[in-house]
Amino acid sequence: MSFERDLTALLPRLRRFARALARDAADADDLAQAAVERALVARDSFVPGTRLDSWMYRIMRNAWIDTARARRRAAQTFVPEEDGAHVGDAGDRAMEARAELARVGRAMDTLPDDQREAVALVLVEGLAYKEAAAVLDIPMGTLTSRLGRGRAALMAKLEEAA
Repeated sequence: MSFERDLTALLPRLRRFARALARDAADADDLAQAAVERALVARDSFVPGTRLDSWMYRIMRNAWIDTARARRRAAQTFVPEEDGAHVGDAGDRAMEARAELARVGRAMDTLPDDQREAVALVLVEGLAYKEAAAVLDIPMGTLTSRLGRGRAALMAKLEEAA
């Protein structure tokens, strides 16, 4: 398969990870686009035979760090998409599913960044601990610790909100 085709197949997973980092759908789409642009520019540095998803997650995380730093400097704020999303949708099951997803999203948003990143990569994206540790550039023991604390905090928040 070609690099572009493999990258295109990864887009749904990249968008999901971007959403976990950005906490806002519009910002997540911008982050995913920035990461894909960076990957296309740096495609010669990708080593064929290695995991494209891990390479992309690292690019995306670095792009997010750059974005967060720029926002702090510019003191910009964004209105969450949820304020106006899904107006007028009357589907009961869809509404319940969105409410549950929003509840989990709010609980994820309360996690510290390091725990949220670990939870997103391992529990949401399904990366192996070793791969997630490589993406985050931390030792595996640190990842395990962050994941354990994040998982416990997430469960506590979900039980508290129930």
